[in-house]
Amino acid sequence: MEREFFGTDGIRGTANSWPMTAEIAVRAGMAAGLQFIRGDHRHRVVVGKDTRLSGYMLEPALTAGFTSVGMDVILVGPMPTPAVAMLTRSLRADLGVVLSASHNHFADNGIKLFGPDGYKLSDRIETEIAARMQSDISALLAKPADLGRAMRLEDAPGRYIEAAKATFPTSYRLNGLKIVIDCANGAAYKVAPTVLWELEAEVIPIAVNPDGFNINKDCGSVHTDYMCEQVVAHGADIGIALDGDADRLIVADENGRIVDGDQLMAAISDAWAESGNLRGGGIVATVMSNLGLERHLSAKGLAMVRTQVGDRYVVEHMRRHGFNLGGEQSGHIVMSDFSTTGDGLIAALQILALVVAEKRPVSEVCRRFEAVPQLLKNVRYNGVSPLDTPQINDAIQHQRSRLGNEGRLLIRPSGTEPLIRIMAEGDDRDLMHSVVDELIDLIETAAAAT
Repeated sequence: MEREFFGTDGIRGTANSWPMTAEIAVRAGMAAGLQFIRGDHRHRVVVGKDTRLSGYMLEPALTAGFTSVGMDVILVGPMPTPAVAMLTRSLRADLGVVLSASHNHFADNGIKLFGPDGYKLSDRIETEIAARMQSDISALLAKPADLGRAMRLEDAPGRYIEAAKATFPTSYRLNGLKIVIDCANGAAYKVAPTVLWELEAEVIPIAVNPDGFNINKDCGSVHTDYMCEQVVAHGADIGIALDGDADRLIVADENGRIVDGDQLMAAISDAWAESGNLRGGGIVATVMSNLGLERHLSAKGLAMVRTQVGDRYVVEHMRRHGFNLGGEQSGHIVMSDFSTTGDGLIAALQILALVVAEKRPVSEVCRRFEAVPQLLKNVRYNGVSPLDTPQINDAIQHQRSRLGNEGRLLIRPSGTEPLIRIMAEGDDRDLMHSVVDELIDLIETAAAAT
C-alpha cells in the first residue's frame, strides 16, 4: 500500500485544496481514531494547532471525525507541536494531533499525528491509516450513544510552561540576560516569552501578534533578518527564532550573526559529553548536516550517524540505538531526556544554560567548528518530479565524481513542497557552485519538458 496522503511530516498541502480539505480532515480523524481505538476504555485524542486561518476549518473537521468513531477530543488551541506531544502522554491520551505546516506560509497547513507515547507515527502506521482513509469505514462508526465528546483544556499553556521550565537547571537564573525571542506569529507566541520572563530574563518579544495570515511572514526561524537587527538594536545577548509550530529554532549571537542547528548540536554535545550525560557515543543528524560538524565530533571521539531528512527519522534512530541527542541543521534539536520530538524552546533553554554556566558570550559558546562551505538551491516543478530519468541520474553521478571524497552532493525532493533540493558541500567553493549550477540548469530543462 502506498503512503497516500502522508509526506515526511504527516499530511500537508494548501488549505482547502487536496489533501488539505475539511473532507480529508474528517476522514483522517475517523481513520486515525479507528487505528488507535484499543480496549474498552473511553478513548481520547489531544488536538492542537498553530495560528493559521485554516485551523478554524480543519480543527472542527478533525473533531467531527474523531467523535464519529467514539473518541473524546481534548482541544488545546494554539500550542507548540512538542507541547501537544507532551500533553498526549501527560493526559494518557491514545493519540495526539497538531494542525500545522511548520515553517510554511499561512496558506499551507498540515496534520501531524503522535502515538500515545508522544512520538510521531512510523511509516507503517501512517500507511495503515492511509488505507483506512481510502476504504469504506461507515460500518465502523460509533452508535449514537457512543459518540465522542469535545472539550477545551484551558490550562494547557500553563502545563507546558511548567514542563519547559523544569528542563532548566534549578540553580540557574536568566537575570542579567537580554533575550530577543521571535515567535514567528505562531504557536509559541504566548508560552515562549512567558517561560523566559519567569526565568528572570529581560525579554524582547517580536512576532507575537498572530492574525491568521502573518505566521512565518518575514519572521521566525526561516526569516531571521529582523530578529538579528533587533538583537543589535537592543544590545541583546542572544536572539532566538522559533518557527510556526515551535519545534525548531535558529539562534543569533550578540553580534546578530546566525547560529544554525549544527552549531547548536555541537555545543550541547560537547557539554553533555564532558558531563557524562551524552548517550550513544555521539549524535544523530541527517544527510543535510555540515561536514564540519562531523569532523568536529570525530576529533572528540564522538560519532555522527546520518539519517534521511526529517526529524522523525532522527528520533527513530535515536530510540533504536540509545542516543539522547540528535537533530537537523534547520534547527530541529531532539533531546530525548526532555522531549519526544524537536522542541525549539527547550533547546534554547539548554543553550542558555551553557551561556549561564560558562559565563561567555553566545558567539563563543555556540561556535564550535568551522563550517565547510555548503550551497543549497531549490528547483520548483509542476506535476511529476523530473529526477527519475537516466539522463538526470547520469548527470548526478558525474557531478558527484567531480566533488570526489572531499565533498558531498545531495539531491532530494522536498517532502512538503513541489521542490527539488540540491545541496553541494566541499572545501572548493568554485567547484561546488559549478556542480550545483550545472545540475539546476539540467533539472529545470527536464522539469519544463514534463
